[in-house]
Amino acid sequence: MSKGPSGFIDAGQCERELPGLWDEPPQAASGTLILAHGAGAPMDSPFMQYMAQGLAARGVRVVRFEFAYMAQRRVDGRKRPPNPQAQLLQQWRDIHAQVRQRVAGPVAIGGKSMGGRMASLLADELGASVLICLGYPFYAAGKPEKPRVAHLAALRTPTLIIQGERDALGNRETVAGYDLSAAIELHWLPAADHDLKPLKASGFNHEQHLDSAVQAIADRLQSC
Repeated sequence: MSKGPSGFIDAGQCERELPGLWDEPPQAASGTLILAHGAGAPMDSPFMQYMAQGLAARGVRVVRFEFAYMAQRRVDGRKRPPNPQAQLLQQWRDIHAQVRQRVAGPVAIGGKSMGGRMASLLADELGASVLICLGYPFYAAGKPEKPRVAHLAALRTPTLIIQGERDALGNRETVAGYDLSAAIELHWLPAADHDLKPLKASGFNHEQHLDSAVQAIADRLQSC
């Protein structure tokens, strides 16, 4: 592996000019997924690593990047809130355009929690082949009376949302009451929380749920 221009490990070719992490499959990639991190953890968190490496092993190229606020944290170590939504969306547009210039085949977008929500706001605009959301934040913590679902009713992009049944930002019972587009497929993980971690009493463990998520994503991407 080589170091990219931002100092992050780059698993792709040295000449790539994008900051971030590229996880290339051992064989020819069937497609590319640009995967954004959530609000509180970076692109190389254990969760993001597991997703990216698992998908690469199943033939999907994964490109990870960091929003500006998170990249700055890496520089000075200071925690800070996410950038304003307009800035997050513009960075998504910029990264998508750069990746599209460098790869062939279908390009899907998505992310963990906030990263996936930002992607969902742009999926139709960018013409993404598929939208992938891992733990979609249907509402902010403690604010189920203010759902973030208006745009999901009209979404045209084929979408896979992988959600824990007891996610504090959108559990199964609450989400069942939303008017969601027919383009959206919900993949529920039993007794899982926002990080897809199940209760011990469920009989499942975290690795099993993460593997289930990886396989569901790979199957969805390889069918497009």
